[in-house]
Amino acid sequence: MRPYILAECTWNRLQTEKYDLAVLPWGATEAHNYHLPYSTDNIETVNIAEMSAGQAWEKGVKVIVLPGIPYGVNTGQTDIYLTMNMNPSTQYAILTDILENLSRHGINRFLIVNGHGGNDFKQMLRELGLKYPDMLLATCNWYQAVDKSGIFDNDGDHADEMETSIVMQLAPELVLPLDEAGDGKSKKFNVTALNEKWAWSERKWSKVSDDTGIGNPKMATAEKGRLYLTKVISKVSEFMCELAEADKDNLYS
Repeated sequence: MRPYILAECTWNRLQTEKYDLAVLPWGATEAHNYHLPYSTDNIETVNIAEMSAGQAWEKGVKVIVLPGIPYGVNTGQTDIYLTMNMNPSTQYAILTDILENLSRHGINRFLIVNGHGGNDFKQMLRELGLKYPDMLLATCNWYQAVDKSGIFDNDGDHADEMETSIVMQLAPELVLPLDEAGDGKSKKFNVTALNEKWAWSERKWSKVSDDTGIGNPKMATAEKGRLYLTKVISKVSEFMCELAEADKDNLYS
């Protein structure tokens, strides 16, 4: 039993614990090219949240990881078989209930560890911050925590070399041989501003990629996954430590 993982705790143990920071891993259930499982985002995000919390716990930080949410915003992939969409309004309702529970039990610091690009919790936390002004609410995208260019040869953002390497490290039994993977080629918008990223419109996934991947996974290795995870977990763990120990009334200097 890891005392920083709620799903593994017992009522007997929890009666003697007091936590300062609650962490919620949030992923998605969606197609990841031909070689990775639909649970890829959840495998990555839950493991990163738990291992980061473990490092923080070893430093004396009282952190508790809540059971992860396995469904994300996939409104652009609804025509891809069994990709599961959860609307932002549903996410907001879930967050409201979770924060109500945490507030009731005296936990006033909360972090979402997000592992899916379609999820965007910033506006939700702005609104929830008005409902729970005594709570310190934060979110982070673990896949943006560290520079990956020095580890991986090919860029991408979905079922690419980076994600494939991570799952090879965490759950190799779920990765099919790379010669079965698609090449992850993707199309760009025909609108200049949307490619320059200062403007935004949702991508229709089946129109962008033939294999649902974006980024070539063929040079992925478990060792690359290990190197990248080591850096990400260290960075996210450091954030958890700072968030748990920060003076909410003196956050700025």
